[in-house]
Amino acid sequence: MRSRMLYLNLIMSLRCAIPWLLAGGAALSLIAAVPAFSAELGLDLPGRDTGVRPGDDFFAYANGTWVKTTDIPADRASWGADQIMAERVDSEVADLIQGVAAPAPQPGTEAAKIATYYAAYMDVTKIEATGTAPLKPELARIAAIGDRRELSAYLGSQLRADVDVMNATHLRTDNLFGLWVAADFNRPTVYAPFILQGGLSLPDREYYLSDAPRMIAIRDAFEAHIARILTLAGASEAEAKAKAERIFDLEGRIARVHASVSDSEDPAKGDNHWTRADLEAKAPGIDWTAFLPPAGLGAQATFVVWQPAAVTGEAALVAAVPLTTWKDYLAFHYIDRNSGLLPKAFVDEHFAFYSNTLSGVPVLTERWKRAVASTNAALGEAVGKLYVAKYFPPESKAAAEDMVRNLLAAFDRRIDQLDWMTPSTKAIAHAKLKTLKVGVGYPDHWRSYEGLEIAADDAFGNAQRAAVFDSRKKIAQLGQPVDRGEWVMNPQLVNAVNLPILNALNFPAAILQPPYFDAKAPAAVNYGGTGATIGHEISHSFDNNGAQFDAEGRMRNWWTPEDFAHFTASGAALAKQFDGYHPFPDLSVNGEQTLAENIADVAGLSAAYDAYRASLQGRPAPVLDGLSGDQQFFLAFAQSWRQKIREAALRQQILTDGHAPAQYRAETVRNLDAWYPAYDVKLGEALYLAPNDRVKIW
Repeated sequence: MRSRMLYLNLIMSLRCAIPWLLAGGAALSLIAAVPAFSAELGLDLPGRDTGVRPGDDFFAYANGTWVKTTDIPADRASWGADQIMAERVDSEVADLIQGVAAPAPQPGTEAAKIATYYAAYMDVTKIEATGTAPLKPELARIAAIGDRRELSAYLGSQLRADVDVMNATHLRTDNLFGLWVAADFNRPTVYAPFILQGGLSLPDREYYLSDAPRMIAIRDAFEAHIARILTLAGASEAEAKAKAERIFDLEGRIARVHASVSDSEDPAKGDNHWTRADLEAKAPGIDWTAFLPPAGLGAQATFVVWQPAAVTGEAALVAAVPLTTWKDYLAFHYIDRNSGLLPKAFVDEHFAFYSNTLSGVPVLTERWKRAVASTNAALGEAVGKLYVAKYFPPESKAAAEDMVRNLLAAFDRRIDQLDWMTPSTKAIAHAKLKTLKVGVGYPDHWRSYEGLEIAADDAFGNAQRAAVFDSRKKIAQLGQPVDRGEWVMNPQLVNAVNLPILNALNFPAAILQPPYFDAKAPAAVNYGGTGATIGHEISHSFDNNGAQFDAEGRMRNWWTPEDFAHFTASGAALAKQFDGYHPFPDLSVNGEQTLAENIADVAGLSAAYDAYRASLQGRPAPVLDGLSGDQQFFLAFAQSWRQKIREAALRQQILTDGHAPAQYRAETVRNLDAWYPAYDVKLGEALYLAPNDRVKIW
């Protein structure tokens, strides 16, 4: 995946209008925000800082002046190439939504659902007048829970298909458990249910366990936030404070049984098949007979329990913690996750903690941008149809598909040229590449939203029904044949993804447009920017996680011991390289946690460079604005990772995200031999690596 933060914004808006990581749109105008890209070259030459030697800090050389002269918009946690493009796409989508609303579409059609959902979200007058009334039925259900069996049944009713381990690397849910419906690792032709740990409001267990002063301050602010939310919902200050203490203590106990991010991203540690009897025996405390039917899993015989110790620990807490505390916890979580669909006081309080305190964002994003995100989450592919029809013409799709073919061919050649890999391992690697299913722009078949009720006067209910509709649709896939053409991203998302179990790729239309991809731009620029992204996603099939799956998506060891030892050693060297990056004196990048993405960056950039050179067909690359072809290529790559990010958001990313900070991803160039002569990088410069220390994996 190119960028997790943008994807999480979309996914989390399905459950909450202002998720803990949602940065929102930009306060700057689009015209002011777009860099001064050369129309001929497709690069922002004035944005460079040519006073910095490329060999000392290539990110600063490529982006330094832009960084110095650009402010992060007040309603953003970060700002850069991806966010600028996403801002434009959001504006285009808003225009499309308003366009379908103008002629009063026929009731029941997708156009009507899109227009109605967006309009209801924007109707703040109605939302203010309705107040907390939408909360009352569910809060009454929670209050009526009378024993552990009823608690188990309620917890099951709240299970949602709201996590994704290997596609979106979205591991977090504030429900007690999360559900991922995906191809079974052992039988990749059928869908299986994966059960994941959950139950936390803060981004990760470290926020509860760390003794760092900043984390202690965040915990204090979180407990105060709980009390304020409960007060807004009608509790007295004294009652809210007492409940907040109990809720906070319960979340701390949940955090102590959670697995780490690194362990949670390891498929070998997650592939644990449990029967129903195993659930009862290995995770007592929950009444699983009561839990499973309301979860939609009553007929399911086996489950993949991703973090066994966490599931066991959380189940034990269901029995150990007083019922009244669980009821307080559930009530708070229900109110908190839905704050964005309640009156302004709830919106402001949710923003103050999750965006301002956690990510350092000073200003709440405009409501229309939140409405776009929520509409995309609820009716994403219906909106995507509109977007593709207007903004992704057939010639753009054809040009992108041609580049994909070139990247696949380059990767195929690289496999042949590996002098350390044995023929038997190469044969399976070639087969995996040959069967890779690549989706460009949009899915082969569009999702249906038939049966999803959208009401003009019910923004709160619309979001609830959309979440349930989505989960039920995914749960209905269990035991059914796997559709390798299924997409996990909307066409209007600025991102890209590899689906390891499906051995498939999605390249949404929104990322295949200028300035990332422009058929009029030089080949070097297109291959350095979009080509590296395409190569990155192809390479995920061969990263430390993807390499554990064969061409059919089955998890098995298809390597010789010697080959795997070499591969593992190269990964360890890359992890050590990233461990050496210290954005703060007290916090460094976690090379193991970010290894899959870093392998994909190195391998993807290498394949993109090969594909670029092959595209020249032996001709010399044109020199443009004094830059050689190789210089254009590497500069395009570094500028594609252009970003400014607030300190709080960067700290959060380092602790919770499988992606390294953008500035260090740009430094991936130091592992490619061709970068050194292109920018005359010499021994003694900060990024210089001796040839034997440059990591070459694929």
